[in-house]
Amino acid sequence: MRDADVAGKAVLVRSDLNVPLDDGRVADDTRIQASVPTLRLLLERGARELRVCSHLGRPKTDDDRAKYSIDPARARLRELLPDERVTMLENTRFDPRETKNDDGFARELAEGCDVYVNDAFGSAHRAHASTEAVAHLLPAYAGLLLEDELRHLGRLLGDDVERPFVLVSGGAKVDDKIGVLRALGSRADAVLIGGKMAEEVRDENPFPFEATLPRDVVAASAFAEDADTRVTPYDELPDGWLGLDVGPETREAFVGAIRGAKTVFWNGPMGVFEWPPFADGTVAVARALAECDGYTVVGGGDSVRAVQEAGVADRISWISTGGGASLELLEGRELPGVAAIPAA
Repeated sequence: MRDADVAGKAVLVRSDLNVPLDDGRVADDTRIQASVPTLRLLLERGARELRVCSHLGRPKTDDDRAKYSIDPARARLRELLPDERVTMLENTRFDPRETKNDDGFARELAEGCDVYVNDAFGSAHRAHASTEAVAHLLPAYAGLLLEDELRHLGRLLGDDVERPFVLVSGGAKVDDKIGVLRALGSRADAVLIGGKMAEEVRDENPFPFEATLPRDVVAASAFAEDADTRVTPYDELPDGWLGLDVGPETREAFVGAIRGAKTVFWNGPMGVFEWPPFADGTVAVARALAECDGYTVVGGGDSVRAVQEAGVADRISWISTGGGASLELLEGRELPGVAAIPAA
């Protein structure tokens, strides 16, 4: 977008304002704050009007309109960027044509606008009307956040990645991360796996590389925050007990590998870190990344939350807002919202 002539023009900006809400208020404004630099630069370059659009949640019926209204995000953006030239359209997913990548809806979005800027990396893996179809109707440019995401994540894919390169993965959404593990695992010098992901890898070993799995776990008598707990070897869980965090021996091994790395990518917690008795593994990983002298990247909502709650977010090289988009990019898949922008 630095190359775009926007002076005196109306610009349609696709931002990623898909933020968590709590009782009608924005619970985490990270994505809204990340959208501001692009909007501010467009205003500084003399744009006559900015029409900002985004989806929020996954509304299914008309009854969802109040729950997923863009109003809370609109209010927060106005606090961060009070400028009468900025207007925000309602949740794009209130129109079913959005997710169908409908050309007619794209034309309605583009009507009256001179330029299109896509800054919504978190939605770039979706071929939707506001992310893909509209890019063929107006001169299209990448926003600053989209550009930064591609540049920072791209460092993990280059042949000149600094080594040792350590990949850390965890969490419960195993299917979402298998592709990234296969794509990056064979390029990494060490692959550390915790959380539910470790169970699947240990049982099925779906990768053509060696992964470091937990040696011990914090076991729980039930899936509950107040369950009885004990530390046991990973393969000696008592019948009916669950491994809800990596144990101290595993924490020490993972922390040592991360601190000695020159490049680290982390996606997914080491356990049920929302509950304090099972948060130590995830917190240890977050702090180890902060103490690492190399290039560190964190992606995925839970991992991002973990570094924020540990108070180390400002010591991470790059925190991706992308979620699924970052995983698909690292898998090597084409992102429709990026491919639609010339030379993005």
